[in-house]
Amino acid sequence: MACGSCGTGTPNGCKSNGGCSSGGCNRLNVHDWLLNLPFSDPESNCKIVEVSFKKGSRKEFFRNTTNQYFEKGDYVSVEGVGGYDVGEVSLTGELVRLQLKKKGVDEFSPETKKILRRSTDRDIETYHISKSREQEMLARSRAAARVLKLQMKLSEIEIQADGKKGTFFYTADDRVDFRELIKIFAGDFKLKVEMRQIGIRQEAAKVGGIGSCGRELCCSTWLNDFKSVNTTAARYQNLSINQTKLSGQCGRLKCCLNFELDTYLDALQQFPDYADNLDTAMGTAQLIKKDIFKNLMWYILPNNNKHYPLTIARVKEIKRLNQAGTRVDELQAVEVVSGKPKEVEPAFVDVVGQISLKTLERNDKRRRDQERGNDRRPDNRDNRGPQQNQGQNRPIQNRGPQQQGQQRGPQQNRGPQQNRGQQQNRGQQQRPPQNRDQNRGPQREQRPIQPRQQQAPPQQPSQDLPPTNNEN
Repeated sequence: MACGSCGTGTPNGCKSNGGCSSGGCNRLNVHDWLLNLPFSDPESNCKIVEVSFKKGSRKEFFRNTTNQYFEKGDYVSVEGVGGYDVGEVSLTGELVRLQLKKKGVDEFSPETKKILRRSTDRDIETYHISKSREQEMLARSRAAARVLKLQMKLSEIEIQADGKKGTFFYTADDRVDFRELIKIFAGDFKLKVEMRQIGIRQEAAKVGGIGSCGRELCCSTWLNDFKSVNTTAARYQNLSINQTKLSGQCGRLKCCLNFELDTYLDALQQFPDYADNLDTAMGTAQLIKKDIFKNLMWYILPNNNKHYPLTIARVKEIKRLNQAGTRVDELQAVEVVSGKPKEVEPAFVDVVGQISLKTLERNDKRRRDQERGNDRRPDNRDNRGPQQNQGQNRPIQNRGPQQQGQQRGPQQNRGPQQNRGQQQNRGQQQRPPQNRDQNRGPQREQRPIQPRQQQAPPQQPSQDLPPTNNEN
């Protein structure tokens, strides 16, 4: 991600050691989660404001005597040594009171410096001019220290916004006499010089970097309280005493060795004490490792390279028997499955020739038959247009004069068509009247079945006489 203040060039990117997602480019950022909460008594609000300098590398507290409202990220001009300095507001409100209590600073101390005003354009311009001189001055000061052959290392220079004072941060193993160096700095840079010695861990926090875990150094992002770290913390966590792996960017033991130390100490309380040696018939077993994740204690016998993992209950039982003067015949080691069980990989199967296309062909044939059936429906026949009149030109057998082009009458007066005879009798024989009435469905009312009158067989009309209409 890139931010508007420091993202320059192509592609843009953050050029500081902070994270843009945490609220700006400052290091050691704190999220003010009490910012939008209303308070019943506004007069009791904290009048102290936390201001950060040098992109969060240094933070101090200042009193807001004018009761102006400052937001996080605003530039303010504060009291300095013989002048003023420009910093960025990092925290306001009630959360500052918690920070004061954490660091042991009195809120109503008269020695607390004041905020002069909100920074003007002239103040910010002077501030950027002073900051642009720091890199050149750092190179020249290191050259002067080498000329004087001083056993010290200059790590950073911080110049006040008005350019009247400069703070030189250095690291050294022994006491250094830098009186001649201060005279050179004051004559060349024309400012008041302050030499401040810092530790090797503070130097790594100011320089920044990426740790072995792949993330930014903890001291550069959030850690501000450095505690002593020794190799005992590594032994409690069953880590190999390797100086290369246990050292950080600063050359000292990693601060993260203390992060999980309390958890390991709590887990080790259930392990028995004074169980380093166990008397057995095969010799004295010596403890080599404690596995707090599996609750096992690993032992080794003399003249044997095999490791024996024992449970905590078994170790306590053997220790109790040893105190009674009894030696056990065997340790009764448990089986330990190393790692996760391997997953069985599926075997390769040759399926060439096993896939049949008959199913697909059958589906295609069924679809084609359905399309043909849809084309033969009467609804589609009515929409054919000129094909409707093809049936009128077909000859009709035994219809008398209608074959000569006479128009058909209504279906009620068709005459002999109602008494076709054989076709009706065939239908009556194949489908009884009862079944026909039952298949009519619930939409038609059921009427009582009346016996039908036997009709005489139809008479064939003569060719000379026209057909007669039988109307009852």
